[in-house]
Amino acid sequence: MALLRRKIAAGEFKAKCLALLDEVSERHEEIVITKRGTPVARLVPVDDTPPKLFGRMAGTFEITGDIVSPIEEEWDADK
Repeated sequence: MALLRRKIAAGEFKAKCLALLDEVSERHEEIVITKRGTPVARLVPVDDTPPKLFGRMAGTFEITGDIVSPIEEEWDADK
């Protein structure tokens, strides 16, 4: 679902805080709170789905050689 965004002044947010919390939760709409036209905070819906653990790092690295065979270099631990 696409996250929608709108802006609201801090004074209006203060007056309608509880209603805006309900609206963000129901509509999955992000609200940017501004002070004198400058963005200062974002009110975003909470994502209750648990993060995926398996496959999370898929595609982030590449194996470029043989990772099973021993290497020819001698380690200090082998001495």
